[in-house]
Amino acid sequence: METERVSENEKAGQGRSRLPWVIIILIIVLVSGFGYWWIFKKGRVSTDNAYVMADIAQVSSRIPGNIQKIHVSNDKWVNKGDILIELDPEDYDISVKEAQASLKFIESQIEMAELTIKITEEVTNAQFLSAKAGLEAAKHKQEQIKKRLDELNQKKRALSADWKEAKREAKRIIQLYRKGAASEQRKDTVLTALKKAEASLNAIDAQIESVRSALKASEQEVLMARSKLIQAEADKLKVSLEEHRLMGLRAKREQALSKLRMAELKRSYCTIRAPISGYIAQCRIQVGERVMPGQPLLAIVPLQEIYIEANFKETQLEHVRVGQPAIIKADIYPDYVFHGHVAGIRAGTGAVFSLLPPENATGNWVKVVQRVPVKIFLDEPPPEEYPLRVGLSLNVTIDVSSKRSHTTRR
Repeated sequence: METERVSENEKAGQGRSRLPWVIIILIIVLVSGFGYWWIFKKGRVSTDNAYVMADIAQVSSRIPGNIQKIHVSNDKWVNKGDILIELDPEDYDISVKEAQASLKFIESQIEMAELTIKITEEVTNAQFLSAKAGLEAAKHKQEQIKKRLDELNQKKRALSADWKEAKREAKRIIQLYRKGAASEQRKDTVLTALKKAEASLNAIDAQIESVRSALKASEQEVLMARSKLIQAEADKLKVSLEEHRLMGLRAKREQALSKLRMAELKRSYCTIRAPISGYIAQCRIQVGERVMPGQPLLAIVPLQEIYIEANFKETQLEHVRVGQPAIIKADIYPDYVFHGHVAGIRAGTGAVFSLLPPENATGNWVKVVQRVPVKIFLDEPPPEEYPLRVGLSLNVTIDVSSKRSHTTRR
C-alpha cells in the first residue's frame, strides 16, 4: 500500500511540473498569432477572387460579304486604324457606280431644267412685252381712227348743210327760171353747185364708211392684241411650273447624293480596320468565308491598358476607398509583387448584373454573402519579364488603413 501511494504522488508531481510548459507554449502561440495579425493582417483586406481584365474590342463586319484578304493572325500586335480584313468589294463597287450614274442623270436633268427656265423666261418676257406693245399700238390706232371718224362726221355735217343750202337755192332759181325771172346761166350755175355739194356729201359718206370699217378692224386688232397679252401672261406661268419641277429635281438630287454616300460608305466597310491598338485574339476566320453583319470575327486585347478586377466580400468593403494602395500577386509569378491602387468600386454586386439576377422576394430566400467587384489600376505597366494576360488569377491585398489618394492612371 505504501508503494502505491508513493507512485501516485510521483505522478501528481510530474503532472504539476508539465503544466507551466503547456501554458508557456499556449502564450507563445497566442503572441505569435497576434503579432502576425498585427504586422500582416491589421488594416488590410485580401481576396484570391481577382483576375486580370481589359476592355476587349470584338471586331465584326457592318455589311455582309465574302472575306478576300486577312492581314492579321492571333497574337499579332496591331495599331488603331490598321487594316485587319478586306471583304470582296465587287457588289458594292457596282452599287457605287449605279448611284453615280443616277446622280449624273439627275444633274443633267437639272441643267436642262435650268436652261429651259432661262429660255422660257426670256421668250415669255419678250412675248409679254411684244403683246403689251401691240395692245398699246392697237389702242392708239383705234383712238386715231375714232378721232378721224369724228372729224369726218363734223365735216359731213358741214357739207350736209351746204348741200341743203345748195338744194334750196337751186329750187328757188329753177322756179325763177320757169317764171323767166332768172337766166339759164344762173340756173346752170346753181345746178352745178348742187351737184358738187351732192358729190362732196357722197364722198364724205364713203370716207366715213371706210373709216368705220377701219374702226371695226382696229377693234378686232385690239381684241387680238389683248388675247395675245393674256396668252403671254399665261405663258409666264410656265416658268413657275418649270421652277417647281426644278425644285423636285433638286430634291431627287439630294436623294441620289444620299444613296451615293450610303453606297460609298458600305463600300468603305469592305475594309475592316482596328478600332483600338492591341493584340489579336480569337481569330478563326478563313479567306472565302461568308460573314454577316454583327458576326464576331476576332478580338483585340489592349494589354497596354489592363486592370485588375478583385471581387471582395461585402463584409470586407467597409473601409475600402478609391485611391488606397493595393498589392497584387499573380499565380503565374508567385515571387513577384505588383503595386496598384483602387480606381473604383462597382455600383452593384455581381449577382445584380448577372444574366439571371436573383429574385429575393419569391419566398425561398437564402442569405448569401455577396461579392462586389473592385477595379484596381497598376501604378506602373508590368515589366517585360512579367507580362500579364487577360484572365490570369491574382491575389489582391488592399491597405484600408491608408487615407492618401493616388493619381489614377489613364
